[in-house]
Order: sequence, then structure tokens, then C-alpha cells
Amino acid sequence: MKFNALFATTAVAALATAAQADTLRLNHNNPEDHPTHVSMQFMADRVSELTDGEVQIQIFPNGQLGTQRESMELLQNCSLEMARSNASELEAFEESYSAINLPYIFDSEDHFEQVISGEIGQDILAASEDNGFRGVAFLTEGARSFYGQKPILSPADLDGVKVRVQPSPSAIRMVELLGGNPTPISWGELYSALQQGVVDAAENNPTALTSARHGEVVSDFSLDEHTIIPSVVLISNCAWDNMSEAEQEALMTAAAEMQERHGEDWAEASDAAIEQAKSELGVEVHEVDKAPFVEVVQPMYDEVASQSDTVADLIERIQAAAGDGSGS
Repeated sequence: MKFNALFATTAVAALATAAQADTLRLNHNNPEDHPTHVSMQFMADRVSELTDGEVQIQIFPNGQLGTQRESMELLQNCSLEMARSNASELEAFEESYSAINLPYIFDSEDHFEQVISGEIGQDILAASEDNGFRGVAFLTEGARSFYGQKPILSPADLDGVKVRVQPSPSAIRMVELLGGNPTPISWGELYSALQQGVVDAAENNPTALTSARHGEVVSDFSLDEHTIIPSVVLISNCAWDNMSEAEQEALMTAAAEMQERHGEDWAEASDAAIEQAKSELGVEVHEVDKAPFVEVVQPMYDEVASQSDTVADLIERIQAAAGDGSGS
């Protein structure tokens, strides 16, 4: 793993100032005004409160300690205590996350919330314990849609279009099936890539238009809502094992409160982002008939399920939860 000079300098400084055993450093790649940062700060405050200040979470926004992938590698080798990644990139570190990354596997945001808040969600968070880390909470980031310099109203509109995707097999395969040209690019480079035409389009939730300012360099946002990819807050096994049982319980209590609170706040933030993108940035927002998109990506279900019995079982459970509402 290669680190540039700025990353190395920042990481060394962070290690020097926050190496106490009771301080958990949490790295993520969003700005401080992003809803996920606000929610994680809530969790940090609650952990401090519940442990009478014995456990502190120090949050590093804007990727100060590395990219999402670098954070995961640091987590696994116990050089970092906590990180916020997302289910898409986590596929490379734990196969279970690929089940919730399938396009249109959730028939509504209510279905999604039931799954992540129930037994299925807990099983996925715990699945990576043998890989050096565990999840403590999901943070919804709403449905992801395509945006670029033209409306994407059908799969045909993606024919040959260079679409920025996360370095995730599911994201790459989805765009391939839809006829686009998937182009993995880091989040921090995406604004300039859109501005300079390195990619023609991207896919994300509406806050990308505002908090990441992508609405300044694209003209159209098309609400195909293909996936609901949550963020995941994670802790290394080393940091977890160094905590007392009472401290672990305090962290999980704070994380559960954060997840519930964040879910309640997200819809408001997403709606506000759409209105701001339209009124202040001139972005046109388009309603989309999802049926043609759903049909084209169906081969992914068999492809993903065939790779792992564990993932196949998760897919069946998630689909069944849409009918029974249990999330189990």
C-alpha cells in the first residue's frame, strides 16, 4: 500500500496526538457538514457520556487518514481503531455486503430500514469478525441514482457512457449490464473528473450534488434509484478486544441510537439537497420508469448468488423480508 507524503504526515500527526488506548480514531471521507459526520459526532458524544469520558471517539473527516480502502487496510492491521466505509467498497473485505448492493433488491426505503435494523443487518455486521473488524451500525445514505450532462431515462441512455463507479464488483457489473462503461475513480477526484469530461456521469444520492458540489458540474439528476448503499461504521478487532464489556455495551448502545436517529434525519436532508440543487445550481431532476432498469440487471442475482451460499441465503432472506416486514 502506497501513501503519499501528505497522507503520511497527517497519519503520523494523528498517531502522535491520539494514541491513547481509550481514544478511538474514526476516519471517513465526507465533509463535516455531511449528515453522516453529524451522526457520527452524535455517537462520539454519547459514548463519552455513557462511559463518563473514559472512551473518546476522535473523528477525522475528509479522508484525513486515507481513502476508504486505506482505512480498511489500516483497520485490519490494527493501525486504526474505527472507520466509516460503505457497503459497496466493503465487498472486497467481506462478501456478505454484496447481497445488499444488488440493484433493486429493496423495494422501498422502508424495506431497507427493516432489513438493516433487524436480524439480517446484525448478521451482516458480525460477518467480518474473522477478517479483523466488525460493523457497529449502518447509516443510510438513501437511494443512488445517475447524474451527468443528460437525462438517463432508460438503459439505452447509458449506452457507451463513461460512468464513475466505486471499486465494487457489483457497481461495475450493474453499469456493464445497463450498457455503460464503468470507470472506477476515487471520491476525491470525482468533481474534477466530471468537470474535465474524464467521466460523463456518476451515481450517488442527492446530497452529492450539494455537499460534494457535483451540481456545479452536471446538469441532470435522474431518479432511477437503482441501489440503496448504506455507510457502515466499523471497529477493528484489536480496538474492540481492548475495551471492557461495559465499554463495548456503551459503544453499541450509542451506535444503535445513532443509526435510528440518522435514519429519521436522512429523508429531510435528501429532500433539501434536491431542492437546493434545483433552485441554486440549476440541476434538472427527472422521474424515471424503473421497470426497464430492473429487467436488465436481473442476471446479477443469479451471478452473485452462485458465488457463495452465504450470500445466496442473505438474498433470499432480504427478498422474503419485503413480504413479511420482519427484517429477519
